[in-house]
Amino acid sequence: MRTLADALTDLIAQAAQAANLVDDSVPLEPCVPTADARNGDYQSNYAFRLGKTRRANPRQVAQELVDALPASALLAKAEVAGPGFVNLYLSDEALAADVVARSVHPTLGTPLDGEGMHLVIDYSSPNIAKRMHVGHLRSTVIGNALDRIHRFLGWQVIADNHIGDWGTQYGKLIVGWHGWRDDAAFEADPIGELQRIYQAFGERSKEDESLMEAARAETVKLQEGDPENRALWERFVAVSLAEFEAIYERFGIHFDVVYGESHYRDALQPLVQRLLDAGVAVEDAGAVIVPFTAEDGKGLDKNPLLIRKSDGAALYGTTDLATLALREATWAPARAVYVTDVRQKLHFQQVFAAARRAGITPPATELVHVWFGMLKFADGAIASTRDGQVVDLVSVLNTAVERARAVVDEKSAHLDDAERAAIAEAVGIGAVRYTDLSQNPQTDIVFDWEKMLAFEGNTAPYILYAHARCHSILRKAAEQGLAPGPVVLVDPSERELALTLARTSEAIRLAASSWRPNVLCDQLFRVASALAVFYGRCRVLDGEPEVVASRLGLVQATANNLRTAMPLVGLTPLDRM
Repeated sequence: MRTLADALTDLIAQAAQAANLVDDSVPLEPCVPTADARNGDYQSNYAFRLGKTRRANPRQVAQELVDALPASALLAKAEVAGPGFVNLYLSDEALAADVVARSVHPTLGTPLDGEGMHLVIDYSSPNIAKRMHVGHLRSTVIGNALDRIHRFLGWQVIADNHIGDWGTQYGKLIVGWHGWRDDAAFEADPIGELQRIYQAFGERSKEDESLMEAARAETVKLQEGDPENRALWERFVAVSLAEFEAIYERFGIHFDVVYGESHYRDALQPLVQRLLDAGVAVEDAGAVIVPFTAEDGKGLDKNPLLIRKSDGAALYGTTDLATLALREATWAPARAVYVTDVRQKLHFQQVFAAARRAGITPPATELVHVWFGMLKFADGAIASTRDGQVVDLVSVLNTAVERARAVVDEKSAHLDDAERAAIAEAVGIGAVRYTDLSQNPQTDIVFDWEKMLAFEGNTAPYILYAHARCHSILRKAAEQGLAPGPVVLVDPSERELALTLARTSEAIRLAASSWRPNVLCDQLFRVASALAVFYGRCRVLDGEPEVVASRLGLVQATANNLRTAMPLVGLTPLDRM
């Protein structure tokens, strides 16, 4: 299937061809939904571009387009408005047929734009031997939403969790492990004990400078393959990944590869030498940098990329270039995507520019940095505890589920304990991720527990309840021997719901192309809101048999639409709440 916007755009293209208005220098303007239903369902602005090129009145060009439109069951009418808009009105019959056909299609009729192409997406990326904290939340949920949406659109996605698992911090941990570990504490809470050891090293090294020298020595031994240090490091990695996996499981997240910094350690120095030999990198006061010019990007001429320190150590930029080289050699992706916070904007501008100059990434590969704003709690504090420690992610998830459970117990006391627990988990985890995803990624977000778990507004509970309401109606209908039938649009609320459902496929595509999952969240909210208006105006289970069957058909289409689209932003559809 195609989206309605695509189908209407094709009709405009055919009209332009029939009216001899086509100009190869003027790209076809796609049809878009109108901002006001009084101006039709969709609108074409193509006449403005054509009029400018032909030095003609856009309104006259628009009229020529309308006059040349081919006959189509999709259109009820088309008319010229304002200075040159073409307003398009869908026929009720075509819209009703479209919404039913789209609702049973596996992708809601969304074209598979990425079919046959590879996309590598890098997100989450916590550090080994440390708890995941709220600072990892945005990268994790935004990255996973983009991962899910692109898979849905046919892309061959490779999700890579580029964990921090190499560097001098492991020398510090090894020193502390031998010096003051608590075996019982490690057995009970491995990551908690490793964090305690690391923090204790920081305090003790202030008083004992020899600890830093010992840590550097242990780091060198690890990097040279010392069996004991290697075994300890592998143990630290294993317990960390186990804790991360427990969180990812609650989010329903799966990574295709987990290539941490250690994966590239042997490629770093050869890469630096390659860039030096190619003249892309130069030595500077004993260090090695990649210098840029203004042509490489705004401001980059004043910000070279440091890829080797004067002491010979590689840096994040070096690892990121080696990562791009491996991804190109392994998957030759059409897109390589990184999801990090706003503070890394300059870093990735530098890395991408260096990769282009060095030929690591060919021009055909799109390099994308999806950056996001910061996270705060409603009291204005950055997400941290009173003692200044960053709030761990498990605590946030548990709090959300506990609060959701209190609401579920109050509203659904008739359900058994296991079902209420499952609902609370879905609502709580969904509320955390949806609060993030429903806002523009590039804005700072605020966690307000009351708003997150509210059953009104653009929230996870509201969307989840809309889906559950559909199934409640369908269950009651089945109990009465009633079934969905052909959809006939009579009441304005029926038509508005059908039109809203038809636009979900367009929202999915736009969320992918704009790298903004909030576009899809907004669409889910529109669907849930249109359902509420329809439900408030139309008695679904009462009336003439054909009317009841039609309205049940619309409810079934809504349930299918939500069930298909909700998982793309990580919401678990519930049949009852």
